Amino acid sequence: MAAEIKTRHYSRKTLKTYADWSRKFQSYLQNKPPDELSATDVKSYLTYLAVNCKVSASTQNQAFNALLFLFRHILKKDFGDHKDIPRAKKSKYIPVVLSRKEIDAVLKHLSHPYDLAVKLLYGCGLRLFECVKLRVKNFNFDAGILTVHGKGSKDRTVPIPQTIMPELTAQFEAIKKLHNEDLAAAYAGVFLDHLLEKKYKNAAKDFIWQWFFPQQSLTFVEDTKERRRYHLHEKHVQEALYEAVRRAKLTKRVTSHTFRHSFATHLLQANYDIRTIQTLLGHSDVRTTMIYTHCVPSKTIKEVASPLDF
Repeated sequence: MAAEIKTRHYSRKTLKTYADWSRKFQSYLQNKPPDELSATDVKSYLTYLAVNCKVSASTQNQAFNALLFLFRHILKKDFGDHKDIPRAKKSKYIPVVLSRKEIDAVLKHLSHPYDLAVKLLYGCGLRLFECVKLRVKNFNFDAGILTVHGKGSKDRTVPIPQTIMPELTAQFEAIKKLHNEDLAAAYAGVFLDHLLEKKYKNAAKDFIWQWFFPQQSLTFVEDTKERRRYHLHEKHVQEALYEAVRRAKLTKRVTSHTFRHSFATHLLQANYDIRTIQTLLGHSDVRTTMIYTHCVPSKTIKEVASPLDF
């Protein structure tokens, strides 16, 4: 499974999720031999999830996709139709959205670099993993554009918020200073993603400073030289955000994704069309973006003006 997923350039999170569901499926069938698995076993397990475990619709769909991948690409077996499987009831989820006042209250309790990370989450509508993977080369200050490597290896561009330009410039200078110090110490290295780490493992002279956020105090010894690496982990942002929300005394359930929801909703409130917001968020289907229409109060017929009066 790992080989098949890597061949298709799926994320490590996808591998972990599919592997977990495969193990749960194996446990449910009490370690039934792989060559004896059938579409009936899939139907039985998905029914068990919906009826006995009462999982959500998204959880059942996740299990369905994992088992579909397992049967098609690993076992090379017929997966079946499964249209008659009891489906978990799909909830009508409405995203949690913060007001601008609430966002400012959270930012007030965040220190550097977490405040800048959250400003990018809200100001550019980023997912958390997109934010922590930002590199210097993603920023085009001349054009005022940020290139985002998004979900499913889909790239998109978003405007860089002008209000945080001074902070971004200062951050770049700080990284450059740290990098120059490492160059003077005969080491220039950064955390690189996946195969890039392997590619440059024995070519320290080719390393360049690429990661946007430095992680101070992360050191390790390799080849008798102390090497400092720069990287901000998702967990660090989540922990800092949790504490900031607690100190801001917000009653809403706030996660890093809440700022992406707020980005989309506030653009909708500012009368940006749904297609533009879809593009900025990187959604493949406009129906995914349409959920934010439920976060904005609808106007009554009396409030609608004639185009002749525009």
